[in-house]
Amino acid sequence: MNANRMLQMIFRMVTRRLIGRGVNAGINKALGPDKPQSELTPEERRQRRKTRQQTKQAKQAMRITRRMGKF
Repeated sequence: MNANRMLQMIFRMVTRRLIGRGVNAGINKALGPDKPQSELTPEERRQRRKTRQQTKQAKQAMRITRRMGKF
């Protein structure tokens, strides 16, 4: 394996991680600031739980899409 391929491989790994962090940070930023659990009403707690589940599903979908893009 020559040096050029090695550098490309390392660059791709670093780029993938940075993009993943950026996507996760953007999703978390879009959710808005957090309030302590004790200050939330039952409706807000349900909404927060639902939002967390949707976020988790969106991240899973992004991972699957990235994997499919490799083929």
